[in-house]
Amino acid sequence: MTHTARPMPPLDADERTGLESWLDFYRATVAAKCEGLTDEQVRLASVPPSSLTLMGLVQHLAEVERNWFRRVLTGEDVPPVHGGPAGPEGHDGGFELSGGATFAGACAAWQEEIAVSRAVCAERSPEDSAPFMGGEVKLRWIYHHMIGEYARHSGHADLLRERIDGSTGV
Repeated sequence: MTHTARPMPPLDADERTGLESWLDFYRATVAAKCEGLTDEQVRLASVPPSSLTLMGLVQHLAEVERNWFRRVLTGEDVPPVHGGPAGPEGHDGGFELSGGATFAGACAAWQEEIAVSRAVCAERSPEDSAPFMGGEVKLRWIYHHMIGEYARHSGHADLLRERIDGSTGV
């Protein structure tokens, strides 16, 4: 498996650059885990008994980007990226695959959400906040949460990819 180089976060960055760099590092890690696979392979639930797939992870990450940076941070009323009602009722967070969906389409939607997230954050300070769960959540907290989300799913992607074709590392 060959990979596109991941952007190594700088060792001496200011807070904002550090947060953005680590988030981009993990975004690139997930993308690298999917490189070179067919649509059939990214749809493969390769770690039984889990039904998790690489395509499902990519779809979920598009949903997570949309949720935190658009719905929560900006208060934008946008539907789920991959169909179904927004919120916990009746929506699986993007993990479920539809028969007609393609990996290219899932990646394009994910990259579009990342671009919107970057634009939304560029206009704000890590100290900026938004209403959330009866209180306020700062952009700084959202960055930390997203880094954790991506790091966790990078580990899932490691296992899925290794079971698909034996590839390890990145």
